[in-house]
Order: sequence, then structure tokens, then C-alpha cells
Amino acid sequence: MLLSFFRNIIYTNIIMTQSGKIWIILNPTAGKGKAAKQYPKIERFLRETGRSFEIILTKRPGDALEIVRNLPPGEDDVTVAAGGDGTCNEVINGLLTRTPAPSKPPIFGILPIGRGNDFSSTPGIPQDTEKALRVLAAGNLRPLDAGLVKGGFFPNGRYFVNGVGIGFDTKVGFDAAKMKIKSGIAYALGAIINIVRYDPSPVLKISYDNETMTLPAVLVSVVNGRRMGGSFYMGPNALLDDGLLDICFVRRPSSRFKLIKAVMRYTKGTQGELEGVYMSKAVHFHLTALEGGMAAHCDGETVCYDGKELEMSCIPGALRLIGTA
Repeated sequence: MLLSFFRNIIYTNIIMTQSGKIWIILNPTAGKGKAAKQYPKIERFLRETGRSFEIILTKRPGDALEIVRNLPPGEDDVTVAAGGDGTCNEVINGLLTRTPAPSKPPIFGILPIGRGNDFSSTPGIPQDTEKALRVLAAGNLRPLDAGLVKGGFFPNGRYFVNGVGIGFDTKVGFDAAKMKIKSGIAYALGAIINIVRYDPSPVLKISYDNETMTLPAVLVSVVNGRRMGGSFYMGPNALLDDGLLDICFVRRPSSRFKLIKAVMRYTKGTQGELEGVYMSKAVHFHLTALEGGMAAHCDGETVCYDGKELEMSCIPGALRLIGTA
């Protein structure tokens, strides 16, 4: 008890030195409804800090984006996504589409209490709620790049902080989303389903910097973060503040066995060692489907089911992230 008392004094002093209000955007359905149970713990912790805060519950998909977009302006306010990757995506899209745009990058925090918490793993935000609240209270700021994907359902663009998946990755995600089990297990089962199904791969023209490649691509990932699907490292070398997006794309293997081999390498981030796997970094990527179409998502948000053209660009330092020291 004594240790807890002094801990709360320390964190209260830290957070009280900051200005601005804390807005907690909590998705109560995240984690298959488990996120709602974290409300009392979050409220109690923030109340002890003495900092001005408000917890707003979302009611439906797209709600978090609209709530954040319409928050009263405050350049030193902290807007926190309390949920999974989908909640993070909505919150950052709300922050980056506010008008008028703030003179400083918005401050973004994460309480990873969803089923899928892939993005928060890259900056090392703990999944334990109390530990994540301590990170939030410490208030250590770091630059955070954002990506912008244009095409499909978003001709004017959709922002992302984790990544865009195209092809196999997206189809796996579609199947995993239908399962009422843990994200990592659901994603693994979705991968098995898609390996068995082994749909034809689109022939893509992939252009970035001075490079252009045309190939039947079974899987393409353009990422800012490192992990998707709970345990698959699509961008093992990705950095959140280098002003670049990472790409990893895989030429369609000649057999299901070789596809399984490639997918298993993703769990260790060593897929780049395999023949037919290409990895690079760039500011801008342009993808065109010459044959077939692209199924794509960004941070789990469906971009297209059968798209013909996509553009991804990096926006350096678009946000300020509260992360670990």
C-alpha cells in the first residue's frame, strides 16, 4: 500500500506539470466487450492525478472518428484511443482531419484494451491497463509518422499508423474478424483457411523511388508499425519516426508448402531471407493491378475488395505519441 501511495504521488506530480485536457475515447465493444470493464480503473486512475479529463464511449463503428473531429480545439490536449487497432485508426483520422488544422502535431495516446493491439506493440505500450496508464501519465512525447492511403473506398485518402495489407493478409483478416476468439489464434486459423483456398494472386505493378516491379503478388504490406495479425511481423525493421514506410511483398509461391514456409517466417520477421520476398523503404508507393484486383485494408479498415490502383504516402511527424521513455 505504501509503495502504491508514493507511486501515485510521483505520477500525479508528473502529469500535473502538463497542460491540456485528456480525452479518453473508449470503445466499450473492443476486446469482445472486455474493454468496457476497464472504465472504472481508467476513471479512478485519472481522477487521482488531478488532471482534467473526460471519458467518451463510442456507440458504433465510425463514432470515434466523428467524436475526435468535433472535440473543442486544444493544442496541448491529449486524445487517447482506448480500444484496439480499429479505435486507434479512427482516433488518428479524427485528429488529422480536424479543421482548422492545429499549428502543432496533435498529441495521441493509447490504452490497448482491444482484441487486436498490433500497433501499440511497436512503441512498447503495455497491454496491462494500469501499466499503460502509467505510460500515459509519464507523458513522454515522441514524433509519430502517419501513412495516407488513397484508392478504393477512400479516393481522398485514409490515414493509418500501423499499415496497409494487400492480398493474402487482408483475406486472412476478413476471415479472422468473423471468429469470436483471440486475435492471434483467429488470424492463424484465417491463414490456414486461405492457404487451403489458395486464391489466384493479382499481377501488380509496384512502383517506389526509382524502382518498378511487376509480379503476381500473393501478399503486400506497406507499414509504419511492425506487427499485424497478433504475431506476424510484416515490417520487422519499421520505425515510427524515420519519415519512411516499409514495404514487404511476396511473389506468388509455386506451391502451398512454399506459401506456408513464407507465412511461418513472418512470425519471426525473417521472411526477407526467402527467395521471392522483397523488402524496402520509401516515402511513396504506387500499386496498379494489371490482372485481377486488390483486396486491401489499413489498420483493419477495409479499403477495397477488388481495387485496381492504390497510393500510399508517409506524412513525417504527423502526430506526437505518448510512449515509453
